[in-house]
Amino acid sequence: MVHLVYCDNVSKELEKILNGNKTMVIRGASGRKIPHSRVFKDEVLYFMEKGTKKISAKAIVTNVLNYIKLSDEEIANIIESNKEKLALTDKQKERWHKKCLCLVEFSNVEVIEPLDFDHQSNMDDWLILDKIEDVVVGTSIKYNYDKARF
Repeated sequence: MVHLVYCDNVSKELEKILNGNKTMVIRGASGRKIPHSRVFKDEVLYFMEKGTKKISAKAIVTNVLNYIKLSDEEIANIIESNKEKLALTDKQKERWHKKCLCLVEFSNVEVIEPLDFDHQSNMDDWLILDKIEDVVVGTSIKYNYDKARF
């Protein structure tokens, strides 16, 4: 599987990834939600900055940490212990203060020739795909959540 990760444009998340200041992404919710338990070591992450419709970088997953039923103290400790890798703003720390967390560490970040993203109305901020071409203009297929079901 490959994963398409939307990067927050306000906090310059993609810029932090490209300059090496950010080596881990986080997703969270009150219950298990994609990508929790659905991303694995050695899979490929593709990154696009929110609002650009351009897939512009990729990396390899090196480690995944999945948590459920966390207390407020546990959430704070997890975010704090990974703060160097996550490089979160205070607003992002608040946003990701959730009972279920998925932290995905990556390496081998490389800028790629930008791919035009074919956005469909039902898409979330993390997509699980067979191949990146499934969401690229000209080769895209209708996206469904079959790969995103638990």
